Amino acid sequence: MRLANQVAIITGAARGIGKCIAQLFAQEGANVVIWDVLECGATTAAEIRATGAQAVFQKVSVTDAAAVLERAKWVFDTYGKIDILINNAGILRDKSLLKMDKHDWEQSVGVNLSGVFYCTRAVAPYMKKNGYGRIVSASSIVGLRGNYGQSNYAATKAGIIGMTKTWAIELGRFGITANAIAPGFTNTHMVASMPEKVKLGLLKQIPVGFIAEPIDIAHAYLYLASPQARFVNGICLTVDGGMSR
Repeated sequence: MRLANQVAIITGAARGIGKCIAQLFAQEGANVVIWDVLECGATTAAEIRATGAQAVFQKVSVTDAAAVLERAKWVFDTYGKIDILINNAGILRDKSLLKMDKHDWEQSVGVNLSGVFYCTRAVAPYMKKNGYGRIVSASSIVGLRGNYGQSNYAATKAGIIGMTKTWAIELGRFGITANAIAPGFTNTHMVASMPEKVKLGLLKQIPVGFIAEPIDIAHAYLYLASPQARFVNGICLTVDGGMSR
């Protein structure tokens, strides 16, 4: 029970890696608050509660700065604190540079980068008030090495690393750590939609010889969100089976 009685907001936790993080955190004793635009977030929260753990769902878009502020206040007013923020929400709008339009660019930046900023800005004052906080944001190995057809995604994920390092400096003296995780290819709905030929090509680049399951990534989040990671601040932890070695 590494997160006993802690309050954790997890964005994009209706499915995929975010859902796995929410389930694991709840198992570890956290009161989980799921923020997502997908209605299936309510089902995820109900499934967690069915195990005897604590979880609620709030439909909120991380791109709506005012709504994020309102929801953060609700969480604080309800629980009296916010211990953990997991910035997991993200989208893909893949196209090569010459085919990518303004809408593709702005949608990706809005969710993947601005959304992380809005959520962190909303939650940080409550963490500061209580003198404790863990902020962990989803970057990607694409933010470290680039990838064909992902100018927008790579830019946002690299930007998350820059913001994380800045927040580590700004917030560390208040008992708040800020870190990022750069997952490699993981068995989610996004990877499931890839052609089999592409998946086989990816496998050849991963030294451990397999694509990660969401739980492999969730355990990395658990460590950085835990009290045990109190001296880990401003890093981007790569969890990719050695792909970006």
